[in-house]
This record gives sequence, C-alpha cells and structure tokens, in this order.
Amino acid sequence: MNTLILNSESKLTDRYQTTIPETVRKALHLHKRDKLRYSIQSNGNVLISRAETQESDPILGEFLNLLANDLSHTPNRLTALNSDLAGRVKTLVSDVDIDLDSPLADEDD
Repeated sequence: MNTLILNSESKLTDRYQTTIPETVRKALHLHKRDKLRYSIQSNGNVLISRAETQESDPILGEFLNLLANDLSHTPNRLTALNSDLAGRVKTLVSDVDIDLDSPLADEDD
C-alpha cells in the first residue's frame, strides 16, 4: 500500500489552468517546460507524475554524425538540388499523407 508523503492543493483559473505548488515541483524534480503525465484511476483518483523525456535515437544520432563528418571533410561533394530533381520528388510524394504525430502500426515497429 502506498504511503502518503505529501498533500497539497492548487486552484483552477477561469481558463482551467493551475500552478503546481512548489512542494510538488520539488518532490517531482520539475522544471520549466517539463511535461506531466496524468493517470486517472477507476476510483476517480488522479496520479500526477513527471513524464519521462524520450531518449534520442542512437542510430539517428550516429547517422547525423556521419553526415556532419562527411560535410566537414569533403564539402565539395555538397551540391544544390536542381529543379528537375525537386520536381520529380514533389511528383512522387504529392499523394502521400503523413501524420508525424501518429503512432507506428505494430508491423512498422
């Protein structure tokens, strides 16, 4: 059974906003721009926790490092995208609808 270690209140404004009390911010190690997670239980209780930040993708980081190193060592290989190729790419993706915020399907993981 969980033991209560802190009890605090805050009030909603007319715009449904509230200030997280200082004691709660300190207990959760919250800082400006941190995200919160609200977990609503079946009995109506709400648990508030600090949302963990997503880990950066190590593969993407390595790929970006590879590109950065390549550009710094061989900048002469960097060329502008010509209008013909840009038009071709635009044609190829014109009917593709992408929602970057939607989760991947199980088969895409």
